[in-house]
Amino acid sequence: MRITNSMLVRNMMGNLNKNLRRMEKFQKQYQSGKLFQLPSENPIGVSKSLKLYTDKSKIEQYKNNLRDAVSWMYTTEDAVTHLGEVLNRTRYLVGDAANGTKNKDDLEMIKKEITELKNQVIQIANSTHAGRSIFTGFKTDQDLLNQNGEYVIDLKNDEVSKYNVGVSENISINTLGMRVFGTITGTTTDIDGTVIVNSSNADYSTEVDSSANKDSYLFAMFNSIEKYLEKEDFGALSNTLGTVDDVITNVLEIRAEIGAKTNRLEMTQKRLDSDAINFTRLLSENEDADIAEVIMNFKMAESVYLASMSAGARIIQPSLVDFLR
Repeated sequence: MRITNSMLVRNMMGNLNKNLRRMEKFQKQYQSGKLFQLPSENPIGVSKSLKLYTDKSKIEQYKNNLRDAVSWMYTTEDAVTHLGEVLNRTRYLVGDAANGTKNKDDLEMIKKEITELKNQVIQIANSTHAGRSIFTGFKTDQDLLNQNGEYVIDLKNDEVSKYNVGVSENISINTLGMRVFGTITGTTTDIDGTVIVNSSNADYSTEVDSSANKDSYLFAMFNSIEKYLEKEDFGALSNTLGTVDDVITNVLEIRAEIGAKTNRLEMTQKRLDSDAINFTRLLSENEDADIAEVIMNFKMAESVYLASMSAGARIIQPSLVDFLR
């Protein structure tokens, strides 16, 4: 086959364009910092990046959910801790009054403090996180107790808020109010209708069922203590100490449960932080350009291009113009 000058020129131009495209490729990598810009440049790499971006996006959503869940648990733990402090103070006051050494004025002062502690229990029961009640199940726009210590909403066992913090990993974060503040079953009342919470008939229940208009056990306990102080019934006050201890034990158990969940959430948070760093590293390895390597490749491509230009100049035959110079 005869090799014509036009064939040489055509091949030379094709090779020049090929070398120029290589230079352009490395120039784009240097300017963008990425190994590829279009799916056609690296289909496998693009597919891998899409999968990594999807996984990383899920992790970021899990982390957002986790931050909300941890914040909610902190608020709940603070409320239950405060309730424990109120109950411990109540026990101290009841024990102090039950020894029979206080005069009427002292008992009146203790009664006033008990009343303030009772009001504090209502405030704790109606605690909120970001404007949402923490003890009311799904009904986060309502209070748990009214000023008379009665539940103003119905609570059900299935009113449990769950946060998705991983693949098939859901964590319940709310504590239903009846588990903390209790209800009364089998009540006995005195002559003026006050529930006697330390009698054998008044049981402390933390079961969650239809609760609207039921009395909070804690509130009824405080009402009884106030009555005993007013009547100077030291025997009843002494018997109430066991009731207060039972309530404190229940609050401690709930606090331990909340603490265990919080610890789990914090460990999950650390794992997700580690996963996010790992996926960021994998993405960088898959699509980020090594600038030093790109510069070296660009210089090599530039040298090849200049060499091909020099060789091409020798392939093009001299024209009549060259002889007329």
